[in-house]
Amino acid sequence: MHRISAFLISLILLSTINGLAFADSFEQSYKLIRPVQPTQSEHKIEVVEVFWYGCLHCYNFEPYLNRWLETKSEDIDFRRMPGIFNKSWIPHAKTYFTAKKMGVLEQIHEPLFHALHTQKRRINNDDALYDFVTKLGVDGGEFSKIYSSNATETNIKEALVMGQRYRVTGVPSVVVNGKYLISASLAGSFENMLKVVDKLVDRERKALKEK
Repeated sequence: MHRISAFLISLILLSTINGLAFADSFEQSYKLIRPVQPTQSEHKIEVVEVFWYGCLHCYNFEPYLNRWLETKSEDIDFRRMPGIFNKSWIPHAKTYFTAKKMGVLEQIHEPLFHALHTQKRRINNDDALYDFVTKLGVDGGEFSKIYSSNATETNIKEALVMGQRYRVTGVPSVVVNGKYLISASLAGSFENMLKVVDKLVDRERKALKEK
């Protein structure tokens, strides 16, 4: 009887210790964004991926993110935002915003990642990007017009500002509701990144219900 009790007690203690260890590791898996940044979603929980097409880690993160998107809850508003750490990243950011405006993002997004990282093609300037998207069947005239427009320049400036406000230091990163910044270096892996995202989304969901 005493042996059984001791065994049960040891299991409870082990479970408690593991739970505390997980809690500690979870709290170290993200950074608080201060001050909290406004979101574009009034009634949903906003999740933003900050990425760069030229980033191999972002390319490798895509399959994990796509699986997460397949099962995400309806109360999550997901969007992507190009990271811009220097001028050489701007052409890819402009391509993203242009494709989104044209409604051809699905036609361009994964093929561009694939061309850069699997085929090792150098598609990193205006002319190369124009040539790439037109060969995918995108209207070159409309692409050039939107790519060079004031609206796209405004998108670029906003992405620069928000990247600084989110305090993003690397990509891929994920921002939850303008409050939390998650990266693979903090979470430990791409899979863990999305587990942390889910827990923070749950936290925000509970907070919304309490309002």
